[in-house]
Amino acid sequence: MFIQTEATPNPATQKFLPGKVVMENGTAEFRSTEEAQASPLAARLFEISGVTGVYFGYDFISVSKDNADWQHLKPAILGSIMEHFMSGKPVMGDASILSEDADAGDEFFDEGDESIVLTIKELLETRVRPAVAQDGGDITFRGFKDGKVYLNMKGSCAGCPSSTATLKHGVQNLLRHFVPEVQEVIAA
Repeated sequence: MFIQTEATPNPATQKFLPGKVVMENGTAEFRSTEEAQASPLAARLFEISGVTGVYFGYDFISVSKDNADWQHLKPAILGSIMEHFMSGKPVMGDASILSEDADAGDEFFDEGDESIVLTIKELLETRVRPAVAQDGGDITFRGFKDGKVYLNMKGSCAGCPSSTATLKHGVQNLLRHFVPEVQEVIAA
């Protein structure tokens, strides 16, 4: 098994491409050892000293670290990913909750803004999320109120130094162009 690695704009996060589907549907993010218990793979990665976050996309795994050096972490991470996929164990346990499902229940917007929200979600789905996934992250809709769009930053996007620029100059300009009601984009 050959696992490719890619740097992301976030120096604390690396993207790992195992050449297999990681999450058939949705995504999953883990920010603690406790959360990682929902996934045998995430739990295994959190056993590596220095790992602070794990994010699963369709065909990639983003791993975030503390102050540890990638030179020391990468071999352990690559080994854990390879061992997991070779074992045939599932990526997620039976009691898992996909992050999209959890986020959907937390959405907020006025009923009168439903058509605006649908347009915002379509733009995020077709233009923003594919581009952000290339960098090992994700941006999902959280809410819309008083002209402000609230988005969740995940994977390599969470805590990324360039995420503010991505939101303000990329996503905000795109949404303003297609949805005049949007005044501002804010990370929730």
